[in-house]
Amino acid sequence: MSAHGRIVRTHKAVDNGLTKPLKIVVTGPFSAGKTTLIQTISEVAIVGTERDVSDETSSIKTNTTVAMDFGRITFSDGCSLFLFGTPGQRRFEMRWEILSEGMIGFIVLVNAADERSADEAAHILGTFREYADVPYIVGVTHLDEADASEDEVMATVRAALELPDEVKTMACDVRQREDVKGLILETLYGVMDRLEETAGAHS
Repeated sequence: MSAHGRIVRTHKAVDNGLTKPLKIVVTGPFSAGKTTLIQTISEVAIVGTERDVSDETSSIKTNTTVAMDFGRITFSDGCSLFLFGTPGQRRFEMRWEILSEGMIGFIVLVNAADERSADEAAHILGTFREYADVPYIVGVTHLDEADASEDEVMATVRAALELPDEVKTMACDVRQREDVKGLILETLYGVMDRLEETAGAHS
């Protein structure tokens, strides 16, 4: 089945009440690329809440999301996918739970060029898994700036996040639409697979 066909089936399943609306959360540590990912794929100008960085991380990045980023993708059958990007710093953690409400899946981004990113992503992943038992995928960004090879980075990320075999890690340049599209499609495939498993268990 084509990617679009699976998305349509996911949307129909949602409409049939098997799960919640088409909402994916994009999360991850500070400077992992969450805002850029949504900017790259959203069909509308994103609603963002970036502010100047005032702590020690200002040497890495001059601004950060303090509430959320919001973007939208509309498919040819009229169904829409909403993307919500979270703040990356723990001081905004209270907003993570609010943004997780109603999500059908989530994406965790990890910055390959920041040695602290994987450990922080592990905390974020654990937190989001407590919020909801939904499919997720891990995107690894900034690979062109990493000191290690892609295979080494991927192995390090999987170990740090203690990912089960069925959870995918994908290299992603968040500035490239096809890379971002791939992450989102894999997340939706996971949602569709979960819906089919649920339907099979109740048949």
